[in-house]
Amino acid sequence: MTTDPNRVLRRLPIVVGGLGAILLLINRLLTPELTQSQSRGDVLGVILSAVLILTGLIWQQVQPRSPDSVELIGEEGFILAPDLPEAVKTELAWASHLLLTNTVTRSLIVFSQGKVLLRRGILATKSEVTPGPILKRVLETQKAVYLVALKVYPGKVEFDYLPENTQGVICQPIGNQGVLILAANAPRSYTKQDEKWIAGIADKLAVTLSSNL
Repeated sequence: MTTDPNRVLRRLPIVVGGLGAILLLINRLLTPELTQSQSRGDVLGVILSAVLILTGLIWQQVQPRSPDSVELIGEEGFILAPDLPEAVKTELAWASHLLLTNTVTRSLIVFSQGKVLLRRGILATKSEVTPGPILKRVLETQKAVYLVALKVYPGKVEFDYLPENTQGVICQPIGNQGVLILAANAPRSYTKQDEKWIAGIADKLAVTLSSNL
């Protein structure tokens, strides 16, 4: 599991505010006679400490915790269908590298015209893709499906060709040529910008596949 990278930052106002309040108290106890200016300074110090503590408490509530990620189960690999033209192999290698290095994707499959063209990343034992209801719907409608937390979907059993502890899945149509299947290692981890970018890469792949296959 990953820890929240902003945890220390979110707690900093509480620590600083609390430390300031303690120092003000110690200063007041050790001062035999208080002047008016010192009293005004103490009041301002107490207010600032209270504001810092309140800010820290609000940050604790409103800042979202980063989704927990896991290590996907499987062996890392890069497998291309051997009978593909070199132009297609190059395009698939480029696209898959971008997705694996710039998104939470840890495993991906390109499925087109009934066969697997590419498997890359953390690979499950099963290599064949048998389209289930979800994948069939994507192929028929040519509309993407994003399963934000795969474990809560009854239809997850159809994705037995992905690592068994896959947390999230995007099925992105590649024009009318096939589908790009992406497996993430954390739930709810793809952003809207990621989805747009993935759709753009899929459109680029569609042009290459349509002109070379």
